[in-house]
Amino acid sequence: MSEAELIFTALAELSTRQIAETEKAKGLQQNAIAGKKGGKIAKDARLALEQKTGKNVITNESFLPPSKGKKKLDK
Repeated sequence: MSEAELIFTALAELSTRQIAETEKAKGLQQNAIAGKKGGKIAKDARLALEQKTGKNVITNESFLPPSKGKKKLDK
């Protein structure tokens, strides 16, 4: 991942945690809502940066190379 991708990921995680704490989220559903809100904050910031710089934040470095074949587990 690029430096910018790591920063925006950290922003999403921090935002999500703070929203969940503020809203006193309990359980999967409430935490999922907090996750959506935190992710939107990071997405909006990423899109704003991309618009100002004209450069994509997301790179191909964040994807795993294609696998050469399926591995089977031995029984």
